[in-house]
Amino acid sequence: MEFKKSQELYNKGLKNMVGAVNSPVRAFASVGGNPLFIKKAKGSKITDVDGNSYIDLVLSYGPMILGHRHKKVQKAITKALKSGYSFGASTKNEIKLAKIVCDAFPGMDKVRFVNSGTEAVLSGIRLARAFTGKDKIIKFSGCYHGHQDALLVAAGSGLATLSLPGSKGVPEGAVKNTLIANYNDLDSVKAHFEEHDDIAGIILEPVAGNMGVVTPQNGFLKELKEYVNSKGALLIVDEVMTGFRSKFGGAQELFEVEADITCLGKVIGGGFPVGAYGARNEIMEMVAPLGGMYQAGTLSGNPIAMAAGISTLSELKKQNPYEKFNEVAQIIEVFLLESAKKYGVEITVNRFGSMINPFFTNVHVTNFEQAQTSDTKKFAVFFWEMIRNGVFLPPSQFEAWFLSSAISEKDMKKIMKAIDKSIEAVANM
Repeated sequence: MEFKKSQELYNKGLKNMVGAVNSPVRAFASVGGNPLFIKKAKGSKITDVDGNSYIDLVLSYGPMILGHRHKKVQKAITKALKSGYSFGASTKNEIKLAKIVCDAFPGMDKVRFVNSGTEAVLSGIRLARAFTGKDKIIKFSGCYHGHQDALLVAAGSGLATLSLPGSKGVPEGAVKNTLIANYNDLDSVKAHFEEHDDIAGIILEPVAGNMGVVTPQNGFLKELKEYVNSKGALLIVDEVMTGFRSKFGGAQELFEVEADITCLGKVIGGGFPVGAYGARNEIMEMVAPLGGMYQAGTLSGNPIAMAAGISTLSELKKQNPYEKFNEVAQIIEVFLLESAKKYGVEITVNRFGSMINPFFTNVHVTNFEQAQTSDTKKFAVFFWEMIRNGVFLPPSQFEAWFLSSAISEKDMKKIMKAIDKSIEAVANM
């Protein structure tokens, strides 16, 4: 397998693009080597500029849940293009997609479409502050909510301390109202409330997909919701990644918890840049033009994105692939564990619905600290061997693999073969 053209494009891109990429994970920094440049995709497959074809388990980090270029989505996009690309005005399809989304999430009466998950979270936090009249926000170590200043933070020296900026260019003042807690640790949340009386809300991924599919343990979400609301604060659930991936709706319903504010993205745009935030009426009526919390966007509700979203969600509801996703993910999990045992490699596998991830550690991973015990050098070997055997994975130990309904039995056999060869390569490193 050759990557000559990808190498050439990478070298050419370095001149006018930062690291030749437009998002850091694409640089392959954590796995070594140069990034692959993609030419096209169809169904379960993605093809790079050198003509190498892979079964795609990245799926644009989640939104291509039906596979690439699904015929019904393609048809909807083509039809929408004939009417125009962007109007900066309201369209009928915004209302249609809004109803589909609100109907799928109990407790969501109104929704506002934006252009990305980052924008949805930024707006959701502003809304929580507007509704409560308080300033501070709690986030969990290892949960990623986009690149806004207030959430680009690293944990401080203790659970009840203010956080420090996790990126250059983020002033300490931007994160002075952000507190860090440990995922799956309610006591770390309580410690902040005992020290501060101006906490507007707490934000988390219901399943943390940016530390590698970490699920809530022992009723954590339900207890968190009850406690946070008892303190007059709101629970903001970031379902940008999990929305419509474990069921038609959100992960919160599976965990029997109802968010005060829900943030969405990925699948609801069918591959186009879309985000959304929604809540019950009394909260959403704080948003302009009904209320005093200002948020706007010229491209919000873009007609092409709305068409793709409506078509994707309509087809997804019709297919109802969630039971099959669980079966496929379980097969992959079992095979990973059996292959690792055969070659004497220590791994732990976490999965949730159509999301799965192996950690190269013998530790049961329930938080970011445990996730960081993974041997990233082993993952890098595993990653490149999977690539050489025709399976495209996220180039990071801490990113979830995603499944699509386009994966066939033939694809599964190829995935199993690739896993076995890749685990063997790790054993022989």
